[in-house]
Amino acid sequence: MKKNLKNLVIIGGFLLFYFLSVDSFKFRNPFFEAFAMLNMYAREHVVFSLIPAFLIAGGIYQFMDQNAVLKYLGAKTNKILAYFVASLSGSVLTVCSCTVLPLFSGIYKKGAGLGPAITFLYSGPAINVLAIILTARILGWQLGFARAIGAVIFSVVIGLSMHFIFLSEGRDKKVNGESKFGVGKSEPDNRTGVQDLLYFISMIGFIIFANWAKPQTEDENLWALIFQYKWYFAFAFTLLFLYTLFSWFKKQEIISWLEYSWDFTQQIIPLLFLGIFFAGLLMGRPGEEGLIPSRFIASLVGGNSFLANFFASFLGAFMYFATLTEIPIIQGLLGSGMGQGPALALLLAGPALSLPSMLVIRSVIGTKKTIVYVALVIIMATISGMFYGNII
Repeated sequence: MKKNLKNLVIIGGFLLFYFLSVDSFKFRNPFFEAFAMLNMYAREHVVFSLIPAFLIAGGIYQFMDQNAVLKYLGAKTNKILAYFVASLSGSVLTVCSCTVLPLFSGIYKKGAGLGPAITFLYSGPAINVLAIILTARILGWQLGFARAIGAVIFSVVIGLSMHFIFLSEGRDKKVNGESKFGVGKSEPDNRTGVQDLLYFISMIGFIIFANWAKPQTEDENLWALIFQYKWYFAFAFTLLFLYTLFSWFKKQEIISWLEYSWDFTQQIIPLLFLGIFFAGLLMGRPGEEGLIPSRFIASLVGGNSFLANFFASFLGAFMYFATLTEIPIIQGLLGSGMGQGPALALLLAGPALSLPSMLVIRSVIGTKKTIVYVALVIIMATISGMFYGNII
């Protein structure tokens, strides 16, 4: 009964925020911004971003061979291979700090080491090829280049730092060759590795193209061309997904996969929506005002002082950025006097973290590890911003 009530609350809450007519509200204040941000997130990100991400996470937990995860991302895997695979796997996804959470939770609970899992967590939203290209085109090639180099280095250094700080995590993670979270597939299947791979590619392809953002400029290029036909690509991957699912998977496997996906949804959605509410309340939507005035923020990130870079990193870590929205926001802040160093600090800390994501990360790896991870991102973003600002 309690479980059914929780299910109804989650589904009902999503439908409420999705169909909420915020324009009919008679008040315009930080509370309006909080509800407006929930409405925006429910409409723009849940259906085509989070739901596929939950399905992928459930698929990882249900179908992916645990030995394969341990082979490439496990605590005893060759470090160069593990972090290369983790950073590459994360970078192919055009996702925000919240959409990557189910995927991170899935590979971590499947047996991935803490360090590689954290590298994947950071690289997903931070090493975004499209975002880096748009950063270079709109904010300048220097800032785009610095963001690309910084994000790649960050993902590995932060992952390695978490590994060595919590070294006992690696020892506890693997007991008799199995993840402490489970043993992987409950029974053998008749699928080949290629068939499993196509299943995951179909969902990853959908999430990439369905969320392909509109270019910020009107120039004809490859990105604009892909955006124009993105739904054709997304539909093609949907057909591939349906074919793989009903051709190669047993009925009971599909039921278990959906159950695991829903388990991830129950774990993540309530914390995520709570965090989005408070992010909107405190800082408002992009271009709007929350409890903290934007002019106050702009006044603190001018120049290249330690405080300016630290504040930009700290602010970026707690703000919520939908995919690519950080670029016009920083463009506006630069026009208001933001320094180049703080701009980079915000680019390195902002897309990879947010208050909503922190709440979910804490539920997966615990409070202590979450605090250390957030601190590492803020510290490294601050140092990088000061270094870049002094060069520029």
